[in-house]
Amino acid sequence: MRKWTTADMPDLTGRVAVVTGANTGLGFETAMALAQRGAELVLACRDQGKAEAATERIRRRAPGAVIGTVELDLASLASVHRAATIIGACHDRIDLLINNAGVTGLSGTTEDGFEAQFGINHLGHFALTGLLWSRITAADSARVVTVSSIGHRFGRIDPEDPAAPIGNAYGKSKLANLLFTYELDRRLADTPAVAVAAHPGGASTDVFRYSPAAFRLPNLAIARLFGRTPAMGALPTLRAATDPTVVGGEYYGPSGLFGIAGYPDQARSSAHSRDPHRQRRLWEVSEQLTGVSYPAQGR
Repeated sequence: MRKWTTADMPDLTGRVAVVTGANTGLGFETAMALAQRGAELVLACRDQGKAEAATERIRRRAPGAVIGTVELDLASLASVHRAATIIGACHDRIDLLINNAGVTGLSGTTEDGFEAQFGINHLGHFALTGLLWSRITAADSARVVTVSSIGHRFGRIDPEDPAAPIGNAYGKSKLANLLFTYELDRRLADTPAVAVAAHPGGASTDVFRYSPAAFRLPNLAIARLFGRTPAMGALPTLRAATDPTVVGGEYYGPSGLFGIAGYPDQARSSAHSRDPHRQRRLWEVSEQLTGVSYPAQGR
């Protein structure tokens, strides 16, 4: 099987790409590769100082790159609204929205009272995507790529009460990413845009920075064992975002054993993630919780 790498990415000159959490890890490597192919970037990050530092690092390896930054704290719906307003004012279309930012092991609640991981990993991105809907659907062939995890298989969502804090909070938030992607793709059916999901496998990133050592250290050991650098971990996202053969509703991840290592290819998500009832119910509850309503369209 042929190994897909950044060398297979097409020219992205003239394309506008928004990447959340782009100052470090998978997000940074994703943004770097997109810039090297000519995309105009918007780095949407919680820490503007780190976003500016990432901008300079990208420009050193992609001279002439056009890069803007916007402050985005996914734990605050007010921040999500401000960021979407700024992005919309600066760009009449968005060709790529990469919902990458995420946390694991973070306890407590968001500014709006949601369980932290569900609020940041899912609800924040749900709101951002909805607020940017008009810009996404204005592009000729936009893609919304949401980064999930193989950990979604350990997540459970009550189809009658999707926001209920049950089971593995991180797994639940990553399952929500997939349920959101599949329902979003259906709702984009009458537009030029599609929604796709990806997961990095066992990549060594700082997503585990809030996790207990008993969870963080084994994951980092697995990443080192399989040589899963952030650059390798970003490949499934980049393929989902740029490969011309990708179609809406697909899911990409490493092709090796258990989806931990290898080069990106289509992956299969859990049966729970493919349940249309759970997809619709999560969507309805997400609109209620965030106050962000999407246009009623699609299949």
